[in-house]
Amino acid sequence: MPITLNRLNTAPLTEAAQLLDGLYEHSPWIAEQALQQRPFASLAALKHAMVRVLNDAGTEQQLALIRAHPELAGKAMVSNTLTAESTNEQTKAGLTHCTPEEFAHIQQLNADYNARFGFPFILAVRGPRGTGLSKREIISTFERRLHNPVDFERAECLRNIHRIAEIRLNDKFGCEPTLGNQVWDWHEDLARHSDPGFAEQGQLTVTYLTDAHRACAADLQRRMLDCGFDEAYVDAVGNVVGVYHANLHADPHPNPLPPAGEGAKTLLTGSHFDTVRNGGKYDGRLGIFVPIACVQQLHQAGRRLPFAIEVMAFAEEEGQRYKATFLGSGALTGHFNPAWLDQQDADGITMRAAMQHASLPGTLEAIDALQRDPAQYLGFVEVHIEQGPVLNELDLPLGVVTSINASVRYQCEVVGMACHAGTTPMRNRRDAACAVAELALYAEQRAGADGDSVATVGMLQVPGGSINVVPGRCLFSLDLRAPSNAQRDALERDILAQLRTICERRGVRFSTEETMRAAAAPSAPAWQARWEAAVNALGVPLHRMPSGAGHDAMKLHEVMPQAMLFVRGLHSGISHNPLEATTSEDMELCVRAFSHLLEQLATDH
Repeated sequence: MPITLNRLNTAPLTEAAQLLDGLYEHSPWIAEQALQQRPFASLAALKHAMVRVLNDAGTEQQLALIRAHPELAGKAMVSNTLTAESTNEQTKAGLTHCTPEEFAHIQQLNADYNARFGFPFILAVRGPRGTGLSKREIISTFERRLHNPVDFERAECLRNIHRIAEIRLNDKFGCEPTLGNQVWDWHEDLARHSDPGFAEQGQLTVTYLTDAHRACAADLQRRMLDCGFDEAYVDAVGNVVGVYHANLHADPHPNPLPPAGEGAKTLLTGSHFDTVRNGGKYDGRLGIFVPIACVQQLHQAGRRLPFAIEVMAFAEEEGQRYKATFLGSGALTGHFNPAWLDQQDADGITMRAAMQHASLPGTLEAIDALQRDPAQYLGFVEVHIEQGPVLNELDLPLGVVTSINASVRYQCEVVGMACHAGTTPMRNRRDAACAVAELALYAEQRAGADGDSVATVGMLQVPGGSINVVPGRCLFSLDLRAPSNAQRDALERDILAQLRTICERRGVRFSTEETMRAAAAPSAPAWQARWEAAVNALGVPLHRMPSGAGHDAMKLHEVMPQAMLFVRGLHSGISHNPLEATTSEDMELCVRAFSHLLEQLATDH
């Protein structure tokens, strides 16, 4: 019979400790110490109490806990001496049915790992959805983590131990993250669409208005209608718009804009569904699927709120196919640049032609008509995977965003002189690539000396380069970010000045093209407070944090109040990478937090 939170909170300490037996391998002291903090408002609060106990225990006890775990497919499994919990987990992952070759490979990995780190490899083999990783996923993770620094890997083992305990705790309480599982599955389903050249390699890439992008839009539109939205349509820039009307104001005839008048305003929410090349499944898309799940709940309950809900699946945010970042959300704020229509992609296809091929008008008149009247909106909220390590390192599922950093991007070129690599003395060279390399090192040092600023040369190429030719051209990008506009501008001035100095000294010339500039976007205090109240209501410790990444909320910030909620990412929060991931438990908490925010708004109105 499942345990209840009330029973755990009221039972004598010895009985409560027995109820939690087996959460941490051969280490009942963690649960016992956490129980001193009873009563717990939620399972999430209990989970974090155990996290704090282990964090405070010190390195030696942490290492003892890690070493109490069995190797994967190791001697304990062969001799049938695993705990019941470990037996169940390794069986679900298929490790009890390895081929001789798989078993031998895992044994060698175990030996190499122990030799490098001095403790066994720990992995939550039931995975982010709790249903089990495949043997291929387990082995590839094992191989990847062998190359981590020792301190990082110890922390990664502890994070996996907490995940194991979380799943075991859910089992004891009969707690299934049903909504989180659904949202997790939606991400998996949408990820089947990927651009040619990437799909064949099993990589996820969805760029603006490709066939894969249009297939995603069609799937999102169907998902919205299936979940109870009154309207779902694709607008003139390819955004997928879903509207759930206020109260009984359901109009059976689709409108290009949400219903206005009669006193009912609209809550705007959403994020983007395009991706970077070879990216992750959750960047942007989490902010679409979470509110869809909330609307589905309202629809199933037959409920309407005193305001409409408009969910925007923005067609473009990443700037991958065209140099037009925030195209989708910018169209809503009246900041679509007419020059974008004549931009060409790598294949020479203009944006206008791409729009027309996608059955969109491709005219400024149609795009300008998308601009929203802020007076008709309550504000904009966005859910997003964190895309960084902070929540992961703190073992916290949610974070409330205080502000989005200011940013600016450039596409740049340095032109020198291509010449023979064997016959041209070093003193006579005008090497374009070396000039850019020098700038990249300066940018790294300059940003590192400036609190919370970052500078990245993310693209660097020598067109037509050859192994025996001194580079005559070098193309590169600059991405500069800082917590305030003034700090960003100072960083930008210094780096561009250094570029000029380097080029003059080296006898090369340069050009720069600004492709994006976004002001810092502090969260609206009232909306940030609503997210904070939602997190507190879940019994999750409140953590406030800035966003180093840019988001569609930055554009909406220009015309209406906005605030964001971050969800923890796995693998040290890595993003823009196939390893980008989060758990269905964290997704469940996010859906519940969003629903709580909706209830707060309903009460206020």
